[in-house]
Amino acid sequence: MTNGTILVARHDGAHVVKLTGDVRLTLCTALEDFFDDMFASPDFCGVVVDLCDAENVDSTTLGMMAKLAIRARNQLGLTPTIISTNPDITHLLTTMGFATVFNIREDAVLNEEDLGELPEVACSEEAMREKVLDAHRVLMGLCPHNRAQFSELVKTLESAV
Repeated sequence: MTNGTILVARHDGAHVVKLTGDVRLTLCTALEDFFDDMFASPDFCGVVVDLCDAENVDSTTLGMMAKLAIRARNQLGLTPTIISTNPDITHLLTTMGFATVFNIREDAVLNEEDLGELPEVACSEEAMREKVLDAHRVLMGLCPHNRAQFSELVKTLESAV
């Protein structure tokens, strides 16, 4: 698998986040910072998450994405879009309840020339544990399957405090 990267673009308040390769929790601090900046932008009007070139997306990253969708709905009444042309990733999204918080498209529509790479951001072990815990709590709230799948992980992380 190819190391994961996150590419981003902004234009007139619309944001694009493209995940490529094997996207893991090491990129989550940068992703969360980008999402915070995006919501702080006075002209923010939408976001598309492109997973067409993602080979794997770990559960922490999925939790961050779910958190993004819930925040967009609660704060702005927006439903973000995910684009996935990989049947395995689309199946993962569907089984994890993402269709309840995202519009999921299975056809590519983005021009990659305008995307710039989001750099990895250093994070303390404690801050990373909190990000992982928060992301998995959000995933657990999407559907009963996720609650069963991640409850032991969440209990373990909570007891590590």
